[in-house]
Amino acid sequence: MPRNGRNPRTTRCAGPAGARRREDQAFLTGILTSAEDFERARAWTLTDAADYDSYLLDTAVLLAEAERTFGVVQARMFHPQDFAEFCLLHGLDPAEPAARDRYLVNPALQTQLLPYQGEELAGDFVPRLVRARENGLTLLHADLLLEGGLLGGAQERQPQDVRQAYQQGAEIFRRMLVGAGYGAFTFRCVVEAPGGRLEAQARVLHWEDGVVRLNDEDLDLVCAVLCAGLARELPGLAVLTGTQGGGSSCGEYRQVAWAWQSGGYDYTPAVTELAAPGFPLGTVC
Repeated sequence: MPRNGRNPRTTRCAGPAGARRREDQAFLTGILTSAEDFERARAWTLTDAADYDSYLLDTAVLLAEAERTFGVVQARMFHPQDFAEFCLLHGLDPAEPAARDRYLVNPALQTQLLPYQGEELAGDFVPRLVRARENGLTLLHADLLLEGGLLGGAQERQPQDVRQAYQQGAEIFRRMLVGAGYGAFTFRCVVEAPGGRLEAQARVLHWEDGVVRLNDEDLDLVCAVLCAGLARELPGLAVLTGTQGGGSSCGEYRQVAWAWQSGGYDYTPAVTELAAPGFPLGTVC
């Protein structure tokens, strides 16, 4: 869901150079996420780096400096095909910095933004940027199904049916995680929707002290997909797999796989080839 509060003003940068620096602004940049994308973007002179490894080093330096200067740093995947199509649609020259600025602040891409907080680029942040693009496209699809009710504003301004479905979806997800107990899990859900499937996935760590850890953007997507299915009464399937157990269980761990299905109203235990029927969610507090 969109975060409440006034958004900071942003400085845009499509590569590791050329950003304006002002203390009252956030820093926004686009990052190439593969060597193939780097080669494709060479003609647009996004960077002076000789190769992709050098580009990542330069970008890491840029982001570290931006953190010190601005405090708030945001990034999204710079997708060459998306950028080329955006420029063609709007009659822009992709080699011009102004075209990159317009691409980065395109409202349709706001769902792809991630906060940067010092993560290692290649091992952590870049893969999250790739997933954020995919997640953002799914969020836009879900929002379209809900006629703008998902991303159109603060939660209190959402249509009542969308708000209720979102709360129901979040509660369903919470009960699945609580019922699973401690461990490391992967959650996947699919909703059969007009225009194509809505899919979401989240890696979840459930510690013995009750703390549940997962990426914010993954939680947002899971709740949005469940919400769209419930609000529009679409069939869906949810599967939770992983390793159950913790230190208090004397080192005993077991592999688990549970499934639930929905006819559009709720999620109930389902029989699948790869997972056992999930526990009844109504028995979980």
